[in-house]
Amino acid sequence: MKQFFWLIIGLVAGFIVAHKVNETEQGRAFFANLDAKTRDFTDALVDGYKEREAELRANRNS
Repeated sequence: MKQFFWLIIGLVAGFIVAHKVNETEQGRAFFANLDAKTRDFTDALVDGYKEREAELRANRNS
């Protein structure tokens, strides 16, 4: 129970800090950059998954 309490405290503190950082121009730029990099990464994962799935389907049908 104590660990759950500290987890919640950490989440709330992280949210508050992120909110305060996002109020600054540099903070908004940081989060925009982070968002762009995250989207690029997830797009690459999805593309790789789809390519591998197509390869497996092609091999199965051969």
